[in-house]
Amino acid sequence: MNDNQQRRVTALEQLFTEISCTRMQDVPVQNPAVRVQALGFAADTNNAEMLLGVLVTPWFMNLVRLPSRLSCADDQLLASGKKAKRAVGNESFEFIGASEPGVGAFEVCSLFSPMFEFANHAAALATASEVLSLLRAPEAPAASAPHTPPNRRGFLFGRGVASAGEPP
Repeated sequence: MNDNQQRRVTALEQLFTEISCTRMQDVPVQNPAVRVQALGFAADTNNAEMLLGVLVTPWFMNLVRLPSRLSCADDQLLASGKKAKRAVGNESFEFIGASEPGVGAFEVCSLFSPMFEFANHAAALATASEVLSLLRAPEAPAASAPHTPPNRRGFLFGRGVASAGEPP
């Protein structure tokens, strides 16, 4: 990740740290054992202009699509509140558009909310890391059926492979 991309991720993390201390301060859905942290942001394999990672907060854990540059946000992201399916690795998830001053537009997909099932911050980070690991794993090759050559009669008459009990 280059310096500009790191600044974008840091700005996202700082924004949600501020939100935690202001807008969310007295909201009872916060898990006090969890803090704000952006984890594993890297170029999205489906769109090099986007960074993909997990944002952990005391009230949610979201998969986040963040433009690598503030200037590319408007034409590639959903408007605030709009939803759409996005490919992430070999899976597809529903994301919702969001926007915040200082960060601009980004998209989120909820993984956990609220965060009370996590005993501590380390458990939340371990889960976030595992999610990213699974999503970034290379696609497993499809299991192929054993090759059965066509029988001579089937081949000559365009019928393919022999069915059970049919002589070759």
